[in-house]
Amino acid sequence: MKYSKATNYALHTMLYLVVATPDKLVGVQQLAERQEVSPTYLSKILTKLVKAGMIESSSGANGGYKLKRNWEEISFLDIIHAIEGTASFLDCDINHGTECLIQKVMVSAEEKMEEYLRSQKISELAQK
Repeated sequence: MKYSKATNYALHTMLYLVVATPDKLVGVQQLAERQEVSPTYLSKILTKLVKAGMIESSSGANGGYKLKRNWEEISFLDIIHAIEGTASFLDCDINHGTECLIQKVMVSAEEKMEEYLRSQKISELAQK
């Protein structure tokens, strides 16, 4: 399984905001330069994080992005869901009814992975 580049940039951006300046605005240009990515592309990712309630934006000459309250509780899973959504990795399209054994294995694996990612807080990673 593979997450999109957008998720990679979102995770790195959130870690940078936690480590660098949790309470200060950081401009999209600075964030983009840090990751060597287009500011336009990163803006789309940041918009998703704003909509998910993890960061807030401020427009204007001195505008930028900063973490919202309770940022210490943001997990890897929260960030991944903000970018990728919550759809299952595998939707069994073969007509087995509700008893598809392959689907059951995949759902169980996803649940275990999500449990782990939910337990990993971006703020804890920043302390390392």
